[in-house]
Amino acid sequence: MRNVLLAGLLLVSATAVADTQTIKIATLAPDGSAWMKLFREYSAAIEKRTEGRVKIKFYTGGVQGDEHDVLRKIRIGQLQGAAVTGIGLSSIHPEVRVLDAARNYKELDALRAGLGESLRKRFEDRGYILAAWGDVGPIHLFTNKPVKTMDDLKSLKIWLWSDDPISSKLFASLGLRGVPMGVPEVLPALTTGQVDAFFGSPLSTMALQWGSHAKFMSATSIGQATGATIVSKKAWDAIAPADQAILRDEAAKIETRVLAQIRGDNTDALTAMKKQGLQVMELPPALLQELDRRGEAVARTAGKDFSPEFQKQVETILLDSRKK
Repeated sequence: MRNVLLAGLLLVSATAVADTQTIKIATLAPDGSAWMKLFREYSAAIEKRTEGRVKIKFYTGGVQGDEHDVLRKIRIGQLQGAAVTGIGLSSIHPEVRVLDAARNYKELDALRAGLGESLRKRFEDRGYILAAWGDVGPIHLFTNKPVKTMDDLKSLKIWLWSDDPISSKLFASLGLRGVPMGVPEVLPALTTGQVDAFFGSPLSTMALQWGSHAKFMSATSIGQATGATIVSKKAWDAIAPADQAILRDEAAKIETRVLAQIRGDNTDALTAMKKQGLQVMELPPALLQELDRRGEAVARTAGKDFSPEFQKQVETILLDSRKK
């Protein structure tokens, strides 16, 4: 009898272990950042509500590599998910980059509302569950010297995200000196002078400790940087349906909180950097017009493979949002 009871206990224990799913998620967001504080709360809520059946382990600050490294590790099963920017998302499905066309939060929200379900379906077809959207914030140019002309812009050594083909085409079109590298490499490059300018949001610039290496920031933002948390469909399908429902519910909650907090934190970060001496520079109208013209030409080239129906849908959403 004793042996039978012992065998039963071992069987129950083994079943409990087998039913526990650990979702390993990588991100470039530094530990202690606004993003990670919210992600930690999300993780705790998931573990509590699933009674430990689903646990989430985060790898922060780019320790698993840049986004292309992380996506490769998801494909081979070393990771189960990632919180990535639009750059990483576009390598899964390029249509997600249309969100970059948003000039402000209202346009971004309108695009997500109008395209969200179709984009989620596209990601699922590629083997990923798009769990929740996230924000990076309004993207500005940060430099060590003021920019008044195109020649000033061309003289800068600007960080170019090596995984972003659209930015590479734009830099080539404008004749800019792009220095390609991954996000984890930028801070050392700023320290040594290999890079003296970069694009980023106020919050990401502060969180990644790049802010102390810039004296000026463009008053005009060039767009809204977005992101999302994704999970491999293979890992998702291994989770019980009832627990999947919990994950979706908590993801919806954290999405709302992330968007609200990150937007407020971007404003606070800019205020803090101004107090530390950051100067906001107005780019000349002629330069802005040239950047817009070249940027739109590159965007149209990048979107040439999108269906006419999809392009029309994007244009309609943006036009309606701008009319309002």
